[in-house]
Amino acid sequence: NDRGQVRYLRVEFAAAVQDFTAAIECQPGFEVPYYNRGLVRYRLGDFDEAMKDFRKVLELNPQFEDAALSLKQAILDKEEKQKRGY
Repeated sequence: NDRGQVRYLRVEFAAAVQDFTAAIECQPGFEVPYYNRGLVRYRLGDFDEAMKDFRKVLELNPQFEDAALSLKQAILDKEEKQKRGY
């Protein structure tokens, strides 16, 4: 997860997703890598996958407010993208 954060800050998004996925595989009950991977996917415009990650975070920790906010924003942005036809 920490290496993924560094890669995210370096704008190495594909590598960051790989690192967050590896962290999830090591500790599937730890919500933070799901959240971080969701943020990267959101930034890449992959709203469906981002929403899956944010929902998983909330399944693991319903009190994770940033994940709830990020999920709402991803839903709104996906709807806006669909309205614009791209």
